[in-house]
Amino acid sequence: MTPQPRVASISRETSESSVELELDLDGTGASSIDTGVPFYDHMLTALSKHSLIDLTIRAKGDTHIDVHHTVEDTAIVLGQALKQALGDKAGISRYGDALVPLDEALAQAVVDVSGRPYLVHSGEPDGFELHLIGGHFTGSMVRHVFEAITFNAGLTVHVRLIEGRDPHHIAEAEFKAFARALRTAITRDEKVTGIPSTKGAL
Repeated sequence: MTPQPRVASISRETSESSVELELDLDGTGASSIDTGVPFYDHMLTALSKHSLIDLTIRAKGDTHIDVHHTVEDTAIVLGQALKQALGDKAGISRYGDALVPLDEALAQAVVDVSGRPYLVHSGEPDGFELHLIGGHFTGSMVRHVFEAITFNAGLTVHVRLIEGRDPHHIAEAEFKAFARALRTAITRDEKVTGIPSTKGAL
């Protein structure tokens, strides 16, 4: 029997932004992303590539005020799309973890497709949250993106920066670690029968 496609297509529009997003959990990591925030596009492209999730995003927002709304709203829609595409979560591995280096930076991420939103995020150096990366994207937005994805997808996520000095490297290592852990967690496992939980639901 051919497995059901695990795809989602979501649009969201507010007075602050409009987001159109399509994804395929069983893709090859192909992406086409334009949020109007170049460094964020770079991070989402890396997330797609290393999770093997095909991702198309078109977002517009009030970036003349701040990139915050566009970044947050895109992450909200991404989380919603992940939840939609996962369906009842039958047959998935459920758990994933990854350690990813980028030069001097080293990040760890652990993902549980639990249905219970929870984020633990630690290790970034003091001042990172205030640093402008690429001239627009503040370091504080890294955690904010993970919060929005986690809570809207129903994931339990731990992200920990173990080493890191360069803000670009820190952010990218964290996104890539999350992507690799997510890739493992959402993978279909032929040994798993039904929903991987003793409760019978996730």
